[in-house]
Amino acid sequence: MPRMLVSYDPSWPARFEEIAAELRAHGEPSWLIEHIGSTAVPGMRAKPIIDLAVRIEGAEDFERHRPALEEIGWRRGSSVQSHPVMVFEEDGIRTRIAHFFPASDWDTVNQRILRDWLLAHPADADRYTHAKCDAVAAAARGTSTYNAAKAPVIQDLVDRARAARGLPSVPVADR
Repeated sequence: MPRMLVSYDPSWPARFEEIAAELRAHGEPSWLIEHIGSTAVPGMRAKPIIDLAVRIEGAEDFERHRPALEEIGWRRGSSVQSHPVMVFEEDGIRTRIAHFFPASDWDTVNQRILRDWLLAHPADADRYTHAKCDAVAAAARGTSTYNAAKAPVIQDLVDRARAARGLPSVPVADR
């Protein structure tokens, strides 16, 4: 069962800044790093995990800095195939997820597009919050996984957000 959703914590933006600084200090100081995911949307219920989007030059940039990040506790740990992802756990609990995107893809990254859409469309942020709560309940009942249960709402929101930017729809399954 997934971790429970918690009420928005106003300390999340400061926590993001600390983690971003750590990534730059042990990775590349010039990396552009943004807060993504539900903890980046004020007022939204979320799992208390800070998600970050890191703009890298390419795979070689990530691989060059990966050992230093692993030395401080980050590790590869995701089924995502479209881009590198590292996770950080504290006392066996995942508290951070860093998604590394090549600069060439940066403007079309769904996580960034969805975050911007939710910030600008409070009704959709509320709809997504309800979908996440329903997904937790479905996972608890064993009728779906958390990610599968919320996927249709995410797909709809991302499709609308991408269309507003003149971008085509793309599957969001491999987030």
